Amino acid sequence: MLCSVGLVLLVTGCTKGKTVDERMTLWRNDKIPYGTWYAYNQLGQLFPQASISTNRHTTDPAETTEKERLFSPYDSEHLNAAFITVAFSFRPDQKEMEGLMGFVGRGGHVFISAAQVAQRFLDTLQLQSSQSNYFLFDHDTLRVKVYDPVSWEEKTYTYPGKAFDNYFTHVDSAITTVLGKNANGKANFVKIAYESGGAIYLHLAPLAFTNFFLLHKDNKTYYDKVLSWLPKKIDDVRWDDYFRNSQDGEGKGQEGGKGASEALTWMRKQPAFAAALGLMLLLLLFIYVFESKRKQRVIPAIAPLRNTSLDFVKTIGRMYFQRKDNKDLVHKMIVHFMSHVRSRYQIRATTLDDDFVQRLAFKSGYDPQAVQTLVYALRYAQDSPQVTDDNLLELNHKLETFYKKA
Repeated sequence: MLCSVGLVLLVTGCTKGKTVDERMTLWRNDKIPYGTWYAYNQLGQLFPQASISTNRHTTDPAETTEKERLFSPYDSEHLNAAFITVAFSFRPDQKEMEGLMGFVGRGGHVFISAAQVAQRFLDTLQLQSSQSNYFLFDHDTLRVKVYDPVSWEEKTYTYPGKAFDNYFTHVDSAITTVLGKNANGKANFVKIAYESGGAIYLHLAPLAFTNFFLLHKDNKTYYDKVLSWLPKKIDDVRWDDYFRNSQDGEGKGQEGGKGASEALTWMRKQPAFAAALGLMLLLLLFIYVFESKRKQRVIPAIAPLRNTSLDFVKTIGRMYFQRKDNKDLVHKMIVHFMSHVRSRYQIRATTLDDDFVQRLAFKSGYDPQAVQTLVYALRYAQDSPQVTDDNLLELNHKLETFYKKA
């Protein structure tokens, strides 16, 4: 009956306004898709002989009264106690860690479901989890696996919602038992047992305890199998809200919103603060109005003048490259060479003979052997019926060397 009512409430919340409420609160009183109302209210089904209560206080004994302490010393009839927390991240301080370990050392059971766990807490348990952010809402489907507590049969569960899960990159198999995995077969649910009879259960897919996941198809059996790894003889179950409320980022739920609203109401009731706030807003408006008028128009960028000569040379170069007329290029290179010799060295010659070589070497001061080689290359290219690309490049190199050094 409770399952049917929960399903109706969830479907109503998801379909109202034809949009899914994507707020992630993990709060036990939230019936929205990513609340944990269903998981909290099913504890009585799994632990029918246990008393169910909630905790909102720190695990540090120095900060709580004797009546409020979560991990106070249990007498013989309260050794079978369990502490359950579902949060986005689990980051206890040193005293809180000592309180947790002391609780487990007295035979208690701690179940933690969080995608991010403090590194010093993992180091204490000789565990390592992935530090990448791939799990932070990058996937729209969560797929998890869990072993059956009786048959050890592995079964996979999934739903079309947010993932926000993580996995262990290292576990010490000597003290750690893997109870569940993610879609890639990486461990995401483990148990560390203690000689006292207590145990710590670490689960890295907290959205698997949300209403959306548990009420999707037969995913309720995933919840049953995961929490069935805790002993059936437990007679005291504490559902934690302290670590959920102490997280940064998303998901503080209605309690967090209520606290912020109360703080804002208190600030508005302070006359001096209200006057200062109003004056600050008026000053900001004044600055915006006047500064916006004083802003200079954007000066358009002026493009630099184009080098038309360079554009012309590039165009001619592309034309000859496309035509592939190396013979014509050789002819023009020889004409340019002869023009250069006439204008620079006043050598009037029409043929590239030995007399031309001697006069050019004398007037230019260029090595006679190099001049002879250059003139020979020019005559060879001039007389050849075809000129290859390699021959053309070699001739151009000789000419460029002559122009630079002569």
